[in-house]
Amino acid sequence: MARRVFFSFHYENDINRANVVRNSWVVQGKREANYIDKAAFEKVKRQGQQAVRSWIDKQLEGTSVTVVLIGTETLNRPFVQYEICKSLERGNAVIGVHIDSIRDMRTQMTSVKGNAHTIIGYYNNDKPAYFDASACGIYDYMGNNGYYTMGEWIEKAAKSRGK
Repeated sequence: MARRVFFSFHYENDINRANVVRNSWVVQGKREANYIDKAAFEKVKRQGQQAVRSWIDKQLEGTSVTVVLIGTETLNRPFVQYEICKSLERGNAVIGVHIDSIRDMRTQMTSVKGNAHTIIGYYNNDKPAYFDASACGIYDYMGNNGYYTMGEWIEKAAKSRGK
């Protein structure tokens, strides 16, 4: 079954690494939610936080899985946290994929591995919500051969949420 997937990542730090993952996904004929370029995102961002949240909400429509591409600072980013929380709220399966070992196209450097045990929000009782406890799986793109296996991770996560 073809899945429409939303990719969440820290744009400034990880766009090159995210593009490696995204391009491998698209090359294999998979579907993704719209992928916004920097100029378009900056235009939305200038309209304020609510405009960004509305854009995110629209991008999540019709998706069944959210793939969080975890770089060094990803899970600490407010819009990434919003994307994760909205994904969970709408019943999407959420998986984490570490991208720190993918070399940046410009610098050819890898990055520090992000901590998946990061607070992404709070429940109504003020108890912290940790990403690793909310995710349907956490993988390493390079270490777990993500080019070939990410589709399996996504399908497994979707089925775990009855999608």
